[in-house]
Amino acid sequence: QETFLRATRAFLGWRGGRPEAWLLTIARNVLVDEHRRGHPTLPLDESLVATAEADDPAVGAAVRDALRRLSTPQARLLTLVHVDGFTHAEVARMTGTTPAAVKTAVWRAREAFRLAYGSEANDEPHT
Repeated sequence: QETFLRATRAFLGWRGGRPEAWLLTIARNVLVDEHRRGHPTLPLDESLVATAEADDPAVGAAVRDALRRLSTPQARLLTLVHVDGFTHAEVARMTGTTPAAVKTAVWRAREAFRLAYGSEANDEPHT
């Protein structure tokens, strides 16, 4: 993430050449900087579903099913904000909208998820 942030900031200074080499150089510099600062690197859990499944496999399946019931933009928005950790301002820059519009869209996506997740719980037979 830091690599792409730095690449975006440095893009106007790019003098041409192979973009892969340029980007890999930035990535290497980020890694060296983090190592010098003594920041340990930790594996990140890439999925909300994986986190839920670690606690309870049935919950992970319900989360995955509820996400499938959402529209693609809503599911992607929730993933960007709650799994990838982007702020509303960052998502707004990515999508060309305003942070207020993203905040509203996230609220609506959460509501849709809540309804989809709740209907999943109601669909299960009671024993």
